[in-house]
Amino acid sequence: MQAKSNIILASASPRRVELLSSAGIEFEVVAGDVDEALLSGETPEDHVVRLARAKAEDVARKSGGRFYIGADTIVVCEGEIMGKPKDSADAERMLNKLSGIPHEVVTGFAIYDKERDGVITDAVRTRVYFKHLRDEEIRAYIATGCPFDKAGAYAIQGGAAYMVQKIEGSYSNVVGLPLCEVVDALRRMGAIE
Repeated sequence: MQAKSNIILASASPRRVELLSSAGIEFEVVAGDVDEALLSGETPEDHVVRLARAKAEDVARKSGGRFYIGADTIVVCEGEIMGKPKDSADAERMLNKLSGIPHEVVTGFAIYDKERDGVITDAVRTRVYFKHLRDEEIRAYIATGCPFDKAGAYAIQGGAAYMVQKIEGSYSNVVGLPLCEVVDALRRMGAIE
């Protein structure tokens, strides 16, 4: 695969594409293929940063371009790291756990400069407060199909917006890409002016 741009987003997430586009950055999209399993003893930050870097470097091996942006998002609630739900029952379990209590969304990102073989990585945390969810609300949300490709089984920018009472930190981080930090890192690396 040859990309036309110097900046490659190593993600097929439409939410990340939309966020990066909103910053006026020109880029190509090339999805990577990385095992997202949690390693024993890995902290949430270590996990998302490791995966973000692996995604960026995986795509760099397969495509032309110079700067590669990888990202990974998880939800952490009472010590449990929540990725994407396996099925409806798992989504229901996650949403029940998140109901009425705060949790954190952690997104790791990596910007890999293929030409210099250098990388900037970071993890950003945002605290999210859910209202108490009724069983009927959870079932109706799961029936939309939205939870199945989202960490923690929800999308703040979509049908779950009404569930969120407040957030502390970056909104774009909860969507899946801490835009302020990513743009600053791209600038530091010389990928954008």
